[in-house]
Amino acid sequence: MSISLSVKDINKSKDFYEKLGFTVFAGQLEMNYLIMKNGNALVGLFQGMFENNILTFNPGWDENANALADFDDVRNIQKYLKENHIKLERETDGSESGPASIVFFDPDGNTILIDQHV
Repeated sequence: MSISLSVKDINKSKDFYEKLGFTVFAGQLEMNYLIMKNGNALVGLFQGMFENNILTFNPGWDENANALADFDDVRNIQKYLKENHIKLERETDGSESGPASIVFFDPDGNTILIDQHV
């Protein structure tokens, strides 16, 4: 799991998180997004891409973006959420496997993204 932060100035945010011991793990500064890593902690910095902060889960990846052999596919997670009456803001496209994502909100309106890359 990581948190994706909507930041006002990506350079200031990058400098701030580097002072906390984070280093750039992925992303492109010129594209206004970076993924910062400190141990197992991941913080995404996104300038001008979305309004609110987002909790992000990546089925199929560990915290180093290495593919996992065994994981819950996002389509199975979607089925479980729907069976438990969790309203989805965005659903998978119905493909049988591979990359897909879903979006929903917690009771306080926080965005949760389940973003599968494999």
